[in-house]
Amino acid sequence: QVELTESGGGSVPPGGSLQLSCSGSPYKDYCMGWFRRFKGREREFPEPIAAVDSSGGTTYAESVKGRFTISRDNDKKTLFLFMNNLKPEDTATYICAAPVCEVDAPIPPSFGYWGQGVQVNVSL
Repeated sequence: QVELTESGGGSVPPGGSLQLSCSGSPYKDYCMGWFRRFKGREREFPEPIAAVDSSGGTTYAESVKGRFTISRDNDKKTLFLFMNNLKPEDTATYICAAPVCEVDAPIPPSFGYWGQGVQVNVSL
């Protein structure tokens, strides 16, 4: 049974940085992505923000482009999200999922594998 588990969340001031990890991928080069869900919008589909395909190609949502970097350690089957210059509007629950090869091609919640999420708070 595949279980994706996120870690690395926390609270930082605006302009700060965090690194998220997602372990439990069933394959070394699996397409994987990061989503985020905002408080009070739990009934909505989470926002796809970054994805890495099987060859290492990456795509990003405009809201995080230039500030966030997605990467994957194939040997450890672990996905990462490096978040820099964080803003208060980045406050959300961050969730990893697979298979997600492009940020513009997310998967429905009933498909693939999803983690439980980790909270990121950006405030003074």
